[in-house]
Amino acid sequence: MSNEYPRVKDKVIDGHLHIEAWTNKEGEEFIHCFEEYREKMGLHSLCLAALPSGYGADVSSNIMCAMYKLLNKNTYANGGLLYDQYPMGEKLPEGMDFVTQLNELEEIGFDGVKMLEGKPTLHKKIGKNLLNDEYDKFFAEAEKRGTHILFHVNDPAEFWDKDKVSQDTIDHGWFYGDGTFATHEELYRQAYTILERHPLLCVTFAHFFFKSEKPQDLVELFEKYPNMCIDLTPGWEMYISFYDNKEYYKDFFEKYSDRILLGTDSSFPWYTENFMWLLDRVYRYVSCDDVVKAFDDRYESGLNLSKNAINNIVCKNFERRSGEKPKEINKEALRAYFEKYKHLMVEKDIERVEALFAKYL
Repeated sequence: MSNEYPRVKDKVIDGHLHIEAWTNKEGEEFIHCFEEYREKMGLHSLCLAALPSGYGADVSSNIMCAMYKLLNKNTYANGGLLYDQYPMGEKLPEGMDFVTQLNELEEIGFDGVKMLEGKPTLHKKIGKNLLNDEYDKFFAEAEKRGTHILFHVNDPAEFWDKDKVSQDTIDHGWFYGDGTFATHEELYRQAYTILERHPLLCVTFAHFFFKSEKPQDLVELFEKYPNMCIDLTPGWEMYISFYDNKEYYKDFFEKYSDRILLGTDSSFPWYTENFMWLLDRVYRYVSCDDVVKAFDDRYESGLNLSKNAINNIVCKNFERRSGEKPKEINKEALRAYFEKYKHLMVEKDIERVEALFAKYL
């Protein structure tokens, strides 16, 4: 292994990973795609976040994450909500309301829920804001149960500004300033209202809640909502803010170390080297003062936090929210889920799932 990526020195959980394809370019299946990464870096556990409603995926995303969890030790998984159509109808079909879906995911053995519904692209595709009655019932039930929700809300503010957005961002379809997307302010308004309605919601906002330039906003939220956290998945722009305000953020990370989770947002079919690079940079940023070439090609040193703060961020906070060990997969519940929802899948993916079940279930 390259000396550039030393094994971690602590018990570390990468709490934010995705599987976005059945195979990579070499035809290798997803089924063990993160194990080399976990073993080389010395990670204790991984958490896969399914994206059944994002990036052209469907119900197979939940099934893929469940199968990976079944076949690979120390793997957690967050399932996602399903939609029968886009835009979302005024009422979901009978037996497909979001509380029923939460029950099904928990019965299968998922450890939490991943929501991409606050990302401007999916928010527009669904055509409903996050405050409608279907979501409100779901959040109320999740709050009551203490279900951990990993929630992507918003994107960097410059994605709405044609004078600041990069061409690469535009090429990804992430320029939102054409008047057809919810505004940056509106998406925050909806998220804040969810917190006001459900103040004990166990929610982690991904990508630092896109608040790295306004950390005082996070301080105010932390003081009001005891179960709200953020994660460190890049966005490179947030690390630039960290680097430019190093002394402030060293104090911030120490004081609020119980509200911050580690994650990389790595996705298969990227390759192990990509996963390792991201984990190395995020982990070393909080755990030591090594100078490394990091985001935006800057050479920066880490915060070298206290041992207690490091342990909170890289492991303990995740375990407090998702359990000290992953739940077991209920094979019969997974089969029933597939049978119920396979009408939402394309034929090729139905065949792939049937082949997986025949081999492993």
